[in-house]
Amino acid sequence: MNYPHLSDTAISKLELSDQERIQHIKKPRWIGYTRAKELLGKLEDLLAHPVQPRMPNMLIVGETNNGKTMLVEKFREKHPASENLTGEAVKIPVLYIQAPPGPDERGIYNAILTRLFEDNPRSESTDAKRDRVVAILRRVSLGLVMIDEIHHLMAGAYVKQRNCLNVLKYIGNELRVPIVGIGTAEAVRAIQTDPQLANRFTPEVLPKWTRNAEFARLMSSFERVLPLRESSHLSTPPLADRILDMSSGTIGEMSTLLNMAAIHAIKVGEERITVSMLENCGYVPPTQRKQVAATL
Repeated sequence: MNYPHLSDTAISKLELSDQERIQHIKKPRWIGYTRAKELLGKLEDLLAHPVQPRMPNMLIVGETNNGKTMLVEKFREKHPASENLTGEAVKIPVLYIQAPPGPDERGIYNAILTRLFEDNPRSESTDAKRDRVVAILRRVSLGLVMIDEIHHLMAGAYVKQRNCLNVLKYIGNELRVPIVGIGTAEAVRAIQTDPQLANRFTPEVLPKWTRNAEFARLMSSFERVLPLRESSHLSTPPLADRILDMSSGTIGEMSTLLNMAAIHAIKVGEERITVSMLENCGYVPPTQRKQVAATL
């Protein structure tokens, strides 16, 4: 039997049991849409940028659950650390850290040391931590630093915010590597308050999805990877409109919704996603979650 709506990988999953198919659907997957591919290309350009006194930086900005994490993971997968057995230290082309939950200089250094599996004594002074971080990063052939949830550094008192911004400038200047921040629009607003950082950090936005040709291609891409025996025609009304409305236009919510609908379709023997599957799979749209939270 032919399954023209599916990729070869998805077709091979049809041979699995229903439970195995469901487990496959639950696994994270990469959907390579145009904007994501553009940003991956720009990240590659940053990584390959010639060393200069003031390196260019980037801010990847978007709403929660709109593809930032998957984009970063895809880039990191292409540039893993190397043991470099013939050299004096490991090679780390891309250093990824999560920003501390508040604007804390020591927290930034602690996050870096933890990621590098280095000792992190509480008694160590901030100055000593800073010097040790810079010394270590100079030895590991560092190419680029990624700081996720960077908007956390912009919360709290103004003085602490400025201190954290100065840390970013210091790290970039000392190591001469690009810094990529990942976060919400709050990070852009904060960095614009510092002319030097504003000139070096280029905002790259992952916008919410709207009903257009690119969205239709995205829906077709989702359909190709969900191992259902019947075509759902996700890219056409009324399904496409309902998916966009329920997900509030973010790709992470779309993925969650479509996964839950596909699993529900398998359990009830439908083998395709319909409006009924969307509405009865147990998915709670973000707007409803906010309404529930407001009543608490």
